[in-house]
Formats: sequence, C-alpha cells, structure tokens
Amino acid sequence: MTSSKGLKLTRQRQIILEELRKVRTHPTAIEVYTMVRRRLPRISLATVYRNLEELAAAGLIQKLTLAGSRKRFDGTVEEHCHIRCLKCDRVDDVAQVLVPPIVEDVETLHGYQLLGHHLELFGICPRCQEKARERREGPSHSQAGREAKQKER
Repeated sequence: MTSSKGLKLTRQRQIILEELRKVRTHPTAIEVYTMVRRRLPRISLATVYRNLEELAAAGLIQKLTLAGSRKRFDGTVEEHCHIRCLKCDRVDDVAQVLVPPIVEDVETLHGYQLLGHHLELFGICPRCQEKARERREGPSHSQAGREAKQKER
C-alpha cells in the first residue's frame, strides 16, 4: 500500500502510524518504540527512528523539535501549535486560531511569501502547578487535598 504522499506504507510504517495516531501525548521515538513493540515485538529502535523520520518527511506525521526538549512526534498533521511544560516536558496541542492574523500581517507588511511557520508556546502545565501548590501549602490546601477532605466527611 502506498500513501497519497508517495511513501510505501509497509506493515511496520502502518503500525507506527496507527499507534502514533491513537495518542495525544506527542511521544518521543523511544515512547513510540515501546508502544509499537506490543504489536511488533521484534522491531528495532533503529527501525522505529528511521520510519518516524520517513513518515515525517512524507508529511504523514509531524516531527516536533521544541527548544529544550527531546524530539517528539505528532500524528495530527493539520496545522496547529503546541505548548510545552517547562517542568515536566509535557506537550499539548493549541488551537490554530492564534496564528492566521500574524501570518497575514507578515505577508502584507514585509512582502514575504510564507511557506510555513513555527510558533512555540511554553509555560507550566496544570498538573505541575498543582504539585507546586501542594509543596508550598501542603496537601490540605490543594485540589487533591480538598477532595480527600470532602470524601472523609
């Protein structure tokens, strides 16, 4: 079977693609390897790396090279942005509505024909914020602590 992008979809590539599209966690190559090994126990890490690169080059997946982070992969190819937690390295999708006005302004003001863009957002995710709050205030003041107290009643 061949993809619409001209890349032959071998059984290994198809399984890698299926596993990547099942998750929204933007896994690293090693995490994809772990997922794929459940279905293909004899596949090598080098094969997963090579196929991820080929799938990305064919436009079937996205390769994310976020500053300060390991290379990650995204099964969603529709244009969208990402936000990365600076504490735990978690990566989440952000709706694309942020970018089009900027793109139009750059083309109009600077005369460039844009071929692509990369917008990287970073911050602290809700889970890491909660952990920091628990360390500062103790578990009784955190959301988890409040829920535990309510269950005791």
